[in-house]
Amino acid sequence: MSHKIKFIVIGCGHIGKRHAAMILNNPEAELVALVDIKDRNELYIDQYDAPFFNSYEELKQAGIDFDVANIAVPNGLHATLALSVLEDCKNVVIEKPLALSTREAQQIIDLAEKVERKVFVVMQNRYSPPSVWLKELVESGKLGQIHMLQMNCYWNRDERYYTPEGWHGSKQLDGGTLFTQFSHFIDILYWVFGQIKNIDTRLYDFNHQNLTEFEDSGHVLFELVQGGAGNINFSTAVWDKNLESSLTIIAEKGSVKIGGQYMDKVSYCHIKDYVMPELPPTLPGNDYGFYKGSAANHAFVIQNVIDVLNHNAAITTTVYDGLEVVHMIEQIYQAQYEKK
Repeated sequence: MSHKIKFIVIGCGHIGKRHAAMILNNPEAELVALVDIKDRNELYIDQYDAPFFNSYEELKQAGIDFDVANIAVPNGLHATLALSVLEDCKNVVIEKPLALSTREAQQIIDLAEKVERKVFVVMQNRYSPPSVWLKELVESGKLGQIHMLQMNCYWNRDERYYTPEGWHGSKQLDGGTLFTQFSHFIDILYWVFGQIKNIDTRLYDFNHQNLTEFEDSGHVLFELVQGGAGNINFSTAVWDKNLESSLTIIAEKGSVKIGGQYMDKVSYCHIKDYVMPELPPTLPGNDYGFYKGSAANHAFVIQNVIDVLNHNAAITTTVYDGLEVVHMIEQIYQAQYEKK
């Protein structure tokens, strides 16, 4: 029998608040607690009528019962916190990335299998209509053999984002540009086209030398395991605002480009004996004031959790998918380090 799924949200920053809002908006969900290391009055969460705790341990001591913990803390803390929740035999929703290493990701997988609990990885761009359409198109075979693809991710992240008191820009807590800004798009690459090999990476730091501990731009060349070649060009050194996130595919029977700031629109489609369908509109990117993120599709993530736990539906982005994306990013970074 279906019942309301009880959620807690750990981490009450921009993304944590979005999780909390989507839980409150869903009649099949209940927000039973919020957790953050900051004082409640610093977090602007008065609209969420739920008990507040400064640590997961404090919540446990209070005897709060829940079904799912949504983890929205800095990247470098995802794995440790997920393991703690799984040890208590609870399900976990983990904001991207799953972890900052394949070793940590595998630990999450192993424990989840041991305690027989679900792990959901937040890769909400999979719900964007152009992404769904592209995956169905490629799997249909209408494009034929994939020859080449190019992914361009050009965003702005500057001193307004990398504040001295924040975790963004830290190698240990942030992990790097591909983990924090562009793992959603690496996920689409993996989801649609599979694994990559023969990777050659060039990383640069054009104007973040005093802001971050890692690159702000890069070029990545690779081959697709399933055939074809590709490259990724990325940068957070774009002045003032985001420019684009796009994916261009050159294939045996046609060419396609998904463009816009967040791969949110089909800007070109020319395929043999094919008529482009009209797609539903894509939700806008998450708006954080002076900067914007990927599509605001968290409501679909929450609904998927409910459907899986109440109705035995399939998980949209599994923990194994999350592992593959972490592994892909690790390979890209390792290809640069091996040159040194």
